[in-house]
Amino acid sequence: MKFFNICLLLVSLLACSKPVIRRDNEGRRAGPPPTKGFQSVKKKVALLTFFNESPYGGEDLGIVATEELRKELSRTGEFIVDPMAMKIFGSSKEVYAGGGVKLVQLSRRAKIEGVNLVVFGRVVEARVREKTDEIGFVRETKSFTEAKLEIRIFDVNSNKEIYTETLSGYADDQTYRFFAEDRENSVNQRRDLLRYGVRVAARKAVPNMLDISRKLDWVGRVAKIVGTRIYVNAGRESGLQIGDVLKVLTEGQEIFDPETGALIGVSKGEIKGTIEIIDYFGPDGTIAILHSGGSVLDGDFVQLY
Repeated sequence: MKFFNICLLLVSLLACSKPVIRRDNEGRRAGPPPTKGFQSVKKKVALLTFFNESPYGGEDLGIVATEELRKELSRTGEFIVDPMAMKIFGSSKEVYAGGGVKLVQLSRRAKIEGVNLVVFGRVVEARVREKTDEIGFVRETKSFTEAKLEIRIFDVNSNKEIYTETLSGYADDQTYRFFAEDRENSVNQRRDLLRYGVRVAARKAVPNMLDISRKLDWVGRVAKIVGTRIYVNAGRESGLQIGDVLKVLTEGQEIFDPETGALIGVSKGEIKGTIEIIDYFGPDGTIAILHSGGSVLDGDFVQLY
């Protein structure tokens, strides 16, 4: 009987205890494979509207590139594309005009908003070449499309640009047209081919963006402290789980090259303590309590433990 009571006590203690859920910097739980339906913590992306500097396609191509990236990044399940990005940073064209200084100046505000990455870029080239038979009432026309898209990624946490690449998208079309061809149809076809080429180039960037993102730490923010409750600016939508333990850090220091004065990067902040997620609030926020340490303040950074 005494042995039975001891076993019952041990079972009760195990049932009441809350295990610490540990994850790697990709937001994945350590140990056995996650259960079906589990989502890693998503990084928030500020996607700035691309612009078209080629003489063909007009502003439409920049919008097409932006929306294709928005769709593909959201589809991966590893990003949240921030709808307020334009209000924080403006457009890609403004960033290019500022020579990148604009991004550095606004990185502080991006951290407050919980943005991890800023994605911006431009359509470098877009053109359609056509070759048509010179003889005959019904002529065979071949169209070849090429679009080049430059994509850049700025890491808000390290305060520097971490990726730049120019990707090409190709498309070809072969049609038979009557000699007295409708010009409007021809213009529409070229426009559609240019759009398709830009979409292809945008899709090519997504695997590279995923690889880069997975090497970076997710960073959140303490939005507010009310009594013993600590409100964090990421939650259910971002993929945080009840029981997750987050480490609280001070802001890192900017490190400059002593000779050139150029920004090398940002050091890691000091760990002040840890907090444990106990509840959700709003569409993408969590409530936490102090787990260890102390002196947690509004605006402190948080990372997965």
